[in-house]
Amino acid sequence: MLLDPEGKVSAAPAAADGGAFLTSSGRGARMPVIDLFAGAGGLSIGATDAGCEVRACVELDAVACRTLRANAAYHGAVIEADVAAITGLDLRKAARLGPGDPLIVVGGAPCQPFSKAAYWIEDGEESRYRRARSAGIAIERPPAPTEARADARRTLVEEFWRLIFEADADGFVFENVPSIKHPRNLPVLDGFRLAAEAAGYQVTQVTANAAEHGVAQTRERVFLLGAKRGKPAAPEPSHTLKGEIGRKPVVTAGEALEGFDRPQFFEPEELVTGRWAEHLRTVPPGWNYKAHTAWAGHPNPSFVTETRFWNFLLKLSPERPSWTIAASPGPWTGPFHWASRRLRTVELAALQGFPEGYEMIGSRRDKVRQIGNAVPPPLARRMVDAVLATVDR
Repeated sequence: MLLDPEGKVSAAPAAADGGAFLTSSGRGARMPVIDLFAGAGGLSIGATDAGCEVRACVELDAVACRTLRANAAYHGAVIEADVAAITGLDLRKAARLGPGDPLIVVGGAPCQPFSKAAYWIEDGEESRYRRARSAGIAIERPPAPTEARADARRTLVEEFWRLIFEADADGFVFENVPSIKHPRNLPVLDGFRLAAEAAGYQVTQVTANAAEHGVAQTRERVFLLGAKRGKPAAPEPSHTLKGEIGRKPVVTAGEALEGFDRPQFFEPEELVTGRWAEHLRTVPPGWNYKAHTAWAGHPNPSFVTETRFWNFLLKLSPERPSWTIAASPGPWTGPFHWASRRLRTVELAALQGFPEGYEMIGSRRDKVRQIGNAVPPPLARRMVDAVLATVDR
C-alpha cells in the first residue's frame, strides 16, 4: 500500500468477492476507477453512480482529503500526496490491482492556470477595452494573448497523462475549464490528446453544459474521453435549455434548493451587510448590478453597464438554473440567493448535484472552495458512462 511521507492513506474496503471483477457485461466485475486531483470527489461520485468501483483517490489538499474520508463509500483509498511524486505502479498497488486488471483513470488537473481570470487580469488590456466601450469610445478589442504566463500547475496535465500511461489504464476521463481551449492554453490540451492517441487511445473531446445533463447550473466544462478499445461517443444532452423535443426541462435553482430555506440550515456567513447590501436587496431575481444602471432605466443609477464583472451583485432566479458556482468568490460576487443572502453551503452543493447528506469538511471558506472546484457528479457520471461503454465491451 502506498504511503505519503506522513503515512496518510485510508485503505479501501476489501471487495466482498475477494477482488474478482463483475462488470455489466458479465465478463468481470465493477470497473475499477482511480481519481486524480480528486478534490471534494465529484468525479468519484459520478463514477460510482455509473456502476464503477472507485478504488483510490489522489489529492494533495489535506482538507479535501478529510472530505473524501468522511464519505468513504465513494472514494476507496485516499492518498494524500502530490501526483508528481507517485507512479502508475503506486496507483495500481494502492487500488489493489494487478498489472493486467482493467482500470479507468479520471481527474481534472487544477484549472486556475487555464481560467479566463488568468489572462483577463494580466496586463489590463481587456479591462481598458471594456471601460472604453462603456464610455462610447470606439477602439479595437485587444488580441487574445498567445503566450502563457509561468504557472507550475500547468505541468500537472502532463502528470495526469503520465499516470494514465504508466498505470496502463484502459480508459480515462479528463476535465477542465472551457478556456483551456484558449489559444495560449490549447497547446496543453492538444499535447495531451496527441500523446494519448500516439499511445493507442481513441479520444473524444466534449464541451458540455452541466444544465443539459441534469445539474441545476449552467456550468460549462471541457472533457477528453479516451479508450483503447474504441472511440467513446460524446454523451447526448438529457435536458434542454432551448426547448428541444424529447429532452427533459432543465432543473431550476428553485427545484434544487427546495427545503434548504429551513432554520436548521442557517449559516451566519449568509447574512449580507456592508456597502452594497441595499443595492443587492433591490436587484430583481435573475439580474445583476445592471439593474442599477441607466441602461436598465434606474432613476438614480449607481453603475454604468460593462464596468463591472457580470457576477457582481448577481442574483439567482428560482425559475432558471444557477450560473457557475465560484470556488473563491469575492464579498459581492454572486450568485446570491433570490432572498438577498449568500447561498448556504448545502445549497451550493445541491446546485452542483452532490448527493443529499454528502459531508463537506472544513470552514465555510474551505467548503465553498471544494464545492466550487468540483465536477458536478451528474455530469461526471455521463462522461464516465461514455468511457465505460467503450472499455467494457
